[in-house]
Amino acid sequence: MRVRKHLKRLDAISIAVPVYFITACVADRRPLLANADSFANLRSEWEAAPTRYGWTVGRFVVMPDHVHFFCVCDETENSESLSVFIGGFKQWTAKAILRRLALPAPLWQREFFDHCLRSDESYASKWDYVRENPVRAGLAPTADDWPYGDEIVPITR
Repeated sequence: MRVRKHLKRLDAISIAVPVYFITACVADRRPLLANADSFANLRSEWEAAPTRYGWTVGRFVVMPDHVHFFCVCDETENSESLSVFIGGFKQWTAKAILRRLALPAPLWQREFFDHCLRSDESYASKWDYVRENPVRAGLAPTADDWPYGDEIVPITR
């Protein structure tokens, strides 16, 4: 099996308040997330992120086998790195979801995809693309019909 080399994260970002677009996938792409219980667990962890990690989550979409969400660092003395935030998020959601489903670990793939929106990129247009994922996947007739997307806190850019 060929192992892909993950791209190195940037050490410095020159955007005043960078908005990150995150994608995290379920191990073996198992369809475990698009249900009311998993959705509630994921949402709860995103709501707790400012207190636990110093990160605020904005809009998100939960797909059967992956999640997309936007986040910003709160830039407080207690703010963790992006990797620590995502690692903690994955750890706590995995414990709750796997326990409920009586499944063995792991829930999440080891890595995650992060993209820092550049100044010329629009958060709104990226969101429009993400919220249409369930429609493109044939899971809902319209984005408004997909029950597993929402917003925790408005993020402005």
